Amino acid sequence: MSNQSTSKPMYEQIFDALREDITSLKYKPGDRIPSEKELCEQFNVSRITSKKALELLTAEGYIIRKPGKGSFVSESMSVREGVDPSNAALSLTTNQRIKRQKKMLIGLVITNFDDSYGTELVYGMEEASREHDSYLIIRRSFGIAAREEEAISQLLAIGVDGLIIFPAQGEYFSAEILKLVISKFPFVLVDRYLKGISASSISSDNLQAAKEATNYLFELGHTQISFLTQPSINTTAIEERIEGFIQAHAEKGIVADRGLWLENITSTLPNEFDPNTRERDIEIIQQHLKQHPEITALFTVEYTIAQYAFEAARRLGLSVPDDISIICFDSPRNDSYQFTHIRQNQLEIGKRAIESVLKLHNQEQVAGRVMLHAPLVIGKTTAAPKVKPV
Repeated sequence: MSNQSTSKPMYEQIFDALREDITSLKYKPGDRIPSEKELCEQFNVSRITSKKALELLTAEGYIIRKPGKGSFVSESMSVREGVDPSNAALSLTTNQRIKRQKKMLIGLVITNFDDSYGTELVYGMEEASREHDSYLIIRRSFGIAAREEEAISQLLAIGVDGLIIFPAQGEYFSAEILKLVISKFPFVLVDRYLKGISASSISSDNLQAAKEATNYLFELGHTQISFLTQPSINTTAIEERIEGFIQAHAEKGIVADRGLWLENITSTLPNEFDPNTRERDIEIIQQHLKQHPEITALFTVEYTIAQYAFEAARRLGLSVPDDISIICFDSPRNDSYQFTHIRQNQLEIGKRAIESVLKLHNQEQVAGRVMLHAPLVIGKTTAAPKVKPV
């Protein structure tokens, strides 16, 4: 290290040294760099200091950290002559914009998508991007924070002009998102917002939709309603659906019995790849219904959980909706179950996300948070409860 760097904290000195090794191609894309322990020995520092240096390299997009394997130089990291390595991704973005002759390129980072939710969202974005003579690039994170960071870093490196981000599940928001906020890079969040982050977001009005669906069950005569969800883990969309469910009860003077809820359905999480968890979750619901025969309706936070609930009821010999009603968020248009469901306007959310990114790129003002109405669609899985014998 040079004497000029001695006034810097040690983690910054280590960061500078490793960054120089990467930009000089001592470590090429894909190469493993020294571990926290190796850096401790090399620079005679604590594990905390070496870890902080690696975290900073990760945040700047120079490396990708793989648990259990080590830290590796990002495949997207390429340094060009005349580009300040401390700002390589954003400088490369500018170069790419010039080469594309001002054709807008928008990156989408999404957990995952299927016919019940996500496919129409992508359709809306793709149509809007075509209308505005721009291009859309998609990367899936599967709800894994490290993949989200990597996707954002790589999209910046290839020169996107804006980003749309469907954040990974949980309270975690990546260092890459913080960098976008600090640098005022044009990006929009969809489906949820991140607490404490000043960023534009577009989603359904989850709270109001949940209230409307719950009130519909009340109108049918249901009061013993079980709420089925994956762990909310500070995911705002689920938190708001729970809040809407609770508020509807409070406004009607009905007790929301949390003992009837199931909040441990995990097989539908985007980072869950074990096929055995589906069967486990169906069995959990089945056992729950056996333990609580007073339940007359199930409110599920998403379509796949509603499918599990339907199967669990079938195995118990319960008829839907004669013996038990089921209502859910989202449903594919070719749904064979014909669930009563809350239909989110995915096409409109996708379209508005593209339009907002374009406005932000043009330094125009956009709303901080947009929430769209999600109507209730009456299907064949809800009916008045049977009068139970006294």
